[in-house]
Parts: sequence; structure tokens; C-alpha cells
Amino acid sequence: MKRSKITIREIRDAKTESRKLVMVTAYDYAFGLMADEAGVDMALVGDSLGMVVMGLENTVAVTMDDMIHHIRAVVQGCRNALVVGDMPFMSYNISIEQAVENAGRLIKEGGCDAVKLEGGVDFADTAARIVRAGIPVRGHIGLTPQTATSLGGFKMQGKDAEAARAIIDDARALEAAGVFSMVIEAVPAPLGKLVAETVSVPVIGIGAGPDVDGQVLVTHDMVGLFDRFVPKFVKQYAKIRPTIIEAIKAYGDDVKTGAFPAAEHSFSMPEETVAVLKKNLGDENEAE
Repeated sequence: MKRSKITIREIRDAKTESRKLVMVTAYDYAFGLMADEAGVDMALVGDSLGMVVMGLENTVAVTMDDMIHHIRAVVQGCRNALVVGDMPFMSYNISIEQAVENAGRLIKEGGCDAVKLEGGVDFADTAARIVRAGIPVRGHIGLTPQTATSLGGFKMQGKDAEAARAIIDDARALEAAGVFSMVIEAVPAPLGKLVAETVSVPVIGIGAGPDVDGQVLVTHDMVGLFDRFVPKFVKQYAKIRPTIIEAIKAYGDDVKTGAFPAAEHSFSMPEETVAVLKKNLGDENEAE
């Protein structure tokens, strides 16, 4: 049966229906197409592209133009999955007006269905204004990669009661701001469960245990394509990087030995045409 485009309402309703939501990252047309064909609910064009696609050390240097470029490509592949575009660092941090304008750019120029921004209590007013502008917003709490340095690095958050309570307060503030869902990253499983029970909108976990409303993973991590490091919360369902490297090596060997391209990879030409060409070239050489 042909699927229809997933809507914001369907994402919100999944929580009351106790239906787990599935989200993966995608950064280009090919991965957007594969995610869509696999039947995921949502594709996140995350600013993690800075690390897994652009080779940067972190997400901080990713720009609005970078995000729009990649969102456009993913949107072309996702006919059914809801596409969420990340708002990169400093695209919403200076002022609420700046945030609304840049969120609008992701929607208008990129073509995504919703935007995601990091931060809880401190950015609830920003999220609320974007929502009032008619743009669906997903929040992101717990470990927030854009400000990971100020959090002590890429480490689990909410370890003690005070820190855990602050994350719950972040979740409540975002819910009040009108977000349609939120990501919670790298927190103890009991805290993930408590947050999901506290708010009425879907809570999508990444390293937040099983008792949330859905899960998200970076596809390049999940399939073993990015090997700089593998976070504790990643399950690798495949390891395709070695397979790709071996394929490229095999191609290189075939090129060097002349095994590629073979006859089946080449275009043919009638012998009489070749003969005419050779004769013409010979006549030209003699004339010179």
C-alpha cells in the first residue's frame, strides 16, 4: 500500500497511540531515499553532517547555507517521511527575530517540514515565537552537541538529582512553548522515561534508554560508515565501510591490470567505420 506524507499531527498522535517513532539522519538524496524506502517516520538533516560528511571536528562551524544545501537534497528523496532540519549554531542564538528568520529560510529555501533547535528553558521563548510564526519546532535537550564544550564534552547529562531536574524543567518549558516533539540525548534511562512520562509531546531518545516515545540514530554510525568514534548508545546494524573500501581497491586493481573496463562495459563501433576513420587519419598524416 502506498504511503502518504507523514504529518505533524501523526507524529504527535503516535504518543497517545503508544506507537514508537523511528527517526534516522540523512544528509543527501541517496540516504533520504533509502530512509524513506525503509519506512522511517522522520528523517533528520542534522548539523552532525559537519562531522560525518564535512569532516569537521564538531558541529559548530556548520552554516545556514550548509544546512539548506543538504536539506534540499534529502527532501528530494523523502516523499513520505517527515523531514526535520537542524538550526545550526548561532542561527538562533543572537535574537528571536534572527531565529524566526532563519527557521523560515530552512522551510522556504530548504523545503523541510519542521526545524530543530537545541536548548530548553533558555530557548523556550525562541521556540514559542517560531511556532507562532507557523513553523513546527522540535526541541533538543540533555546533551546538546552545539554547546557540548560548556557541558564538559560529549558526556552523559543529568547524572544527579539537580541536573536531572533541570532537564525535566527544560522539557516542560519546551512543551509549553508549543514544540511538537523533542529529542533527549545522552541521559540515564530512568531520566529518559521520566521525561517521556512528564510531557504530552513525543520524546525521541538518542542514548536515553528504551522507555521514550521513539529513537533516532545517525545513519552513518548505525551502518558502520563513520568510524572516527562510535558512541556507547549506537547499535551497528551493518559495517559497510570495509566493504566499500574493498570494492574501491578491487576497482583500482582492475584498472591497473586492464581487467576493467571489459567488453561488456564498453561501447562498440562497426569495423567498417573504424576502417574509414583509420584511412582518413592516414590521408591527413600524409598530407601534412
